[in-house]
Amino acid sequence: MSERLQPFAYKLRLACAAVLLAVTAGAAAQGQFRVCADPDNMPFSNRQQQGFENKIAAVLAKDLHARLSYTWLRQKPGFIRQTLGERRCDVVIGVPYGYERVLSTQPYYRSSYVFVTARRRHLAFSSYDDPILRELKIGLHTIGNDGANSPPANALAHRGIVGHIVGYSMWGEASVKNPQGQIVDAVVKGDIDVAIVWGPVAGYFAKKYGKALEIAPVPADAQMPSMPAFFDFAMGVRKDDTALAAKLEHSMAKKRRNIQDILQAYNIPLITSSTDSPPSQPSTDGAAPPNHNKR
Repeated sequence: MSERLQPFAYKLRLACAAVLLAVTAGAAAQGQFRVCADPDNMPFSNRQQQGFENKIAAVLAKDLHARLSYTWLRQKPGFIRQTLGERRCDVVIGVPYGYERVLSTQPYYRSSYVFVTARRRHLAFSSYDDPILRELKIGLHTIGNDGANSPPANALAHRGIVGHIVGYSMWGEASVKNPQGQIVDAVVKGDIDVAIVWGPVAGYFAKKYGKALEIAPVPADAQMPSMPAFFDFAMGVRKDDTALAAKLEHSMAKKRRNIQDILQAYNIPLITSSTDSPPSQPSTDGAAPPNHNKR
């Protein structure tokens, strides 16, 4: 080989090796169901795969004849960018429908915020305008570093109901077990009179108390019509991954009954969709359920 051709041949070998590595990596990804999830965020997911999103992922992986694998990262600002964005995984099992940073499937469940009270107290609320709310200790989950308030926090602040609010963190220290459920425990202990909590969190952590607790959906807020009364949740993939989104939707339709059974087993308060209530869109006020603060 001439000296002139040697550098070209070397570059060609490098290019072929790069192509081979890419093909090998692509082949390795085939047959995998790579999920992005929080390692400690019950009832949604944890590293032991005990959350309802873990169970749903397992159902879909089996249906797709794929091996389930996880990339674990706390669901705080940067979650989507550091997981889907960096191609470390391919699907997030629970995202608000229409979330702008992902391509979302059709929704597979709808829930709302709920009032949680002790049944023995016989408290009932028709809306945020119920006068008794001004006299009660109200528990709310505080939101993350991005400063976004939850819909209940916005609704109460809009009415000037701020004097008896007790904040509870969604994210505890590593030594704290299930910090998300402490707000429900506080209702049982009598530390607060009512908790206004995202439905899946409330339902799951209230289940162990049986009939001791009353859970009621928070109705639409007439004073803040742009604030959704409910939220639809879907699965999210990268915006250019239309093939995976279609595959997921096909599998979700096949396994709809299994998915609903899982949601019911975790005591998730569900709102039945109807023809006059289309899928919710992200709130114009920027508020969303606290467990899905993903950017």
